[in-house]
Amino acid sequence: MKILLIGEYSNVHWTLAEGLRMAGHEVCVVSNGDFWKDYRRDISLTRRYTKLGGISYMFKLYSLLPFLRGYDIVQLINPMFLELKAERIAPIYRYLKKHNRKIFLGAFGMDAYWVEACTRKPHIFRYSDFNIGDKAIINDYTTEQAADWKDTPKAQLNHTIAQECNGIIAGMYEYHTAYTEKYSEKLTFIPFPIHLQGMTSTPYSTERKLRIFIGIQKERSIYKGTDIMLRALERIRCERPDECKILRAENVPFEQYNRMVDECDVLIDQLYGYSPGMNALLAMSKGKIVVGGAEEECYGILGEKELRPMVNVTPSEENVYSQLNRLLDNKHLITGMQKESLEFIKKHHTPEKVAKKYIEFWQKR
Repeated sequence: MKILLIGEYSNVHWTLAEGLRMAGHEVCVVSNGDFWKDYRRDISLTRRYTKLGGISYMFKLYSLLPFLRGYDIVQLINPMFLELKAERIAPIYRYLKKHNRKIFLGAFGMDAYWVEACTRKPHIFRYSDFNIGDKAIINDYTTEQAADWKDTPKAQLNHTIAQECNGIIAGMYEYHTAYTEKYSEKLTFIPFPIHLQGMTSTPYSTERKLRIFIGIQKERSIYKGTDIMLRALERIRCERPDECKILRAENVPFEQYNRMVDECDVLIDQLYGYSPGMNALLAMSKGKIVVGGAEEECYGILGEKELRPMVNVTPSEENVYSQLNRLLDNKHLITGMQKESLEFIKKHHTPEKVAKKYIEFWQKR
């Protein structure tokens, strides 16, 4: 098949493209590299946020459109798959739908259905980016996102694409749940793809400090709960300085981030998730232990009954602090957990296995 993947989140589309190419398909990835992360792509479509930058972006985009025709499959990373206002994306979407055979929507992150699922009452989730139980989480980011995706052109674009597309692919339990009520007949769950890399550092020994890595995106720290997890981690370091060491990265390009993950034993992931995202999967593919969201629902949607490689935390500083202490109290289990991380990726997330699931769903729809 001839496949066009538009947009990027945390290397999902590029890694999927690699799996599809292994299966003999022709694939083109068009993206901005996910902004400063600068992931690989076949056609780079980036925007400078100046007046001339916007004009240049539009010129490049419209010059590119004739080359985005005639594909068997087009997949959009998100309803906002271009760096444009929703009103300007809408005609591009219609063009792509008209001039290609099938079009699919990725449910991989923030969108109108996710916001609606997280903010409705009674709540669907025990906790999320927007709530803990019945209590709303109110901060600049959640307020902005709720306003952005409710009764706005972005929300309308999302609804239109969801209604008209051939199918919707969710990459995590949470996003699948957000779309289930309205689109169960055209919805599927397919786990994110990641290459199995194997152990990238010397196996952990109780004779040395446990190296714990935390990546921080300044503008999303509160939204992801990184601020809370960092406070818990720093408490642990102060109390047990001879047993652990913090490795910290802040808004670094992917290649540098990748090298830093290589050197750790444990990665601190986001606080409010039920499932591991791409950062967590990247760490697990290197034989690292992930501390983050890993509720039973995420194993259930995979059909996984045995492996439990992640350290699940609930959204409170005390819970994170407790789980990190427990990990340090049971250092003899760390090597086995690292091996389970590798086994988990091999079983569920390799690009070849994920690409096969995509192909089956695309063809069925």
